[in-house]
Amino acid sequence: MKDYQSQIDELLETAAKHNASDIHISVGRYPTLRIDSRLVPLNKYSIITAETAEGLAGVLIPSEHKEEFLAKKEIDFSYNYKDKVRFRVNVFHQRGFVSVALRIFPPKIKTLKELNLPEILETFVKSAQGFFLVTGPSGQGKSTTLAALIDSMNHSQTKHIITIEDPIEYIFDQDKCLIDQREVGKDTLSFRRALRSVLRQDPDVIMVGEMRDLETISTAITAAETGHLVFATMHTNSASQTIDRIIDSFPIGSKNQIRAQLASSLLGVFSQRLIPIPGGGRIPAFELMVATPAVRSLIRENKVYQLDLVIETSSDNNMVSLNRSLANLVHRGLISMESAEIYSLNKSDLKLLLGR
Repeated sequence: MKDYQSQIDELLETAAKHNASDIHISVGRYPTLRIDSRLVPLNKYSIITAETAEGLAGVLIPSEHKEEFLAKKEIDFSYNYKDKVRFRVNVFHQRGFVSVALRIFPPKIKTLKELNLPEILETFVKSAQGFFLVTGPSGQGKSTTLAALIDSMNHSQTKHIITIEDPIEYIFDQDKCLIDQREVGKDTLSFRRALRSVLRQDPDVIMVGEMRDLETISTAITAAETGHLVFATMHTNSASQTIDRIIDSFPIGSKNQIRAQLASSLLGVFSQRLIPIPGGGRIPAFELMVATPAVRSLIRENKVYQLDLVIETSSDNNMVSLNRSLANLVHRGLISMESAEIYSLNKSDLKLLLGR
């Protein structure tokens, strides 16, 4: 029987070799990889027992967090494998057993071009101030896109960038920018606390790994209003849903104020999905809303329900609807019609665009 460290090392090497995005360790199942959105059991290994799951988790959990895990029953942290690959790890309990989920982050930060993302995103990196959001469901590449944007700035501008992450996912090799990366739980107690103090740390650019609560959202928008460039992510499906989610986070008496703040500070919202490619791999489909005067007016006047139509009819302002992005991928033969329909939020409009 191999020791648990050797078993973990072999699993991590196998996942990296197969370009997996995730590893799952669950009692009663084979170790399982997620490859191109599909779960692939590694049946060359033994089925995970309760003892093995605890042993593997024990190797991964840093010693300083083991008491916290015992007390809270779940824990998030980052794991650096031989300075080659980083993982975001969540260890949790289910039915009384220990389980582990690992998300893999490649060591090299890819460029927007390498990620098949639109060049127009570079314009937001060049903004002096404002608020730009990258959104989408979990596991759809938000962190990777945000890292590409920050790294583009790192190689082209001289800025002080502060990131607040839980946990730190990509490590930036500082080039022209001074980059301070703060990890929640290790370098700061919370997103809220870090954001409250960040304005005293002389940043030009602030990256918020995830906007989770009212105070974080409010502080991020205020930072954008007061002369900073702020990038953040949210787990929302579209630009209009993102605006609704932000405004709905605030109490009724504050909604008009936050609409005005958001309308004046917003630069854009980029929402993305990773679509499986026949034969292997994934390619992004996306929606891009640019904060034009028309968009700002709709937000200010509480007409968010009209944003989808504006995005659909504003290609001359570099806006792209998700359906147009999906239809383009189908026309280019990169994805199937069936895949496009699965990821579309409006299947009837998609069929019209494709002439079906």
